[in-house]
Amino acid sequence: MALAEAGARGRLLRWPRLLLFGDSITEYSFQENGWGAYLAERLVRKCDVLNRGISGYNTRWARLILPRLIPGSTSADSIVAITIFFGANDSALKELNPKQHVPLEEYTANLKSMVQYLKSVDITADKIILITPPPLQESAWEKACLAKGEKLNRCNATTGQYAQACVQVARECSTGVLDLWTLMQKNQDFSSYLSDGLHLSAKGNSFLAAHLWSHLENRLSALPSLLPYWRDVDHANPEVSLL
Repeated sequence: MALAEAGARGRLLRWPRLLLFGDSITEYSFQENGWGAYLAERLVRKCDVLNRGISGYNTRWARLILPRLIPGSTSADSIVAITIFFGANDSALKELNPKQHVPLEEYTANLKSMVQYLKSVDITADKIILITPPPLQESAWEKACLAKGEKLNRCNATTGQYAQACVQVARECSTGVLDLWTLMQKNQDFSSYLSDGLHLSAKGNSFLAAHLWSHLENRLSALPSLLPYWRDVDHANPEVSLL
């Protein structure tokens, strides 16, 4: 049978998609032992995990990009879940990092705008998970800043205000939320979750992956495996099994 004929006979194979949208903490999530890589491994043959993390970005820029990533309901119909993970850059101190800083009120409005856009293209609230920024370990991040000739440009208390705003948006918009800022600080010494005071360490990636999976498991673990296990393919007549 010609490939074109086989394609015409068979149903189009479309993998469901889990979209990870965020800043550098999302961009780095596919590195070794990263939280995105963990999800991809859990969901192999069930769901494509798409990394749309963009280092250094804030919600002001993310709000503009989102409609380009998901331009309409036809591009959204295979999305089974989406994470929105911003705030680490928005919460930078205005006087020391004005380019990345976004005022708290605007950050809140930007998150709401993104959720409302997703709903407008038929991605329901139960598919959306907001993730707060993690806590900031100030002494470690100050060392990273000084190494670049800069002053400490973030503080944990301010990051906490953005985390609280994120949780409130999720409550008002009826989406899921993972309050990473609060969860990580239940252990008083949270420094082991961070590699440089801001980004996640291997332990922090594992922590995030485990908590995020608890949000996703009910929805995604039930997804069927795509294409049969190789032992179940009829080797004498594979078309019966594969088309």
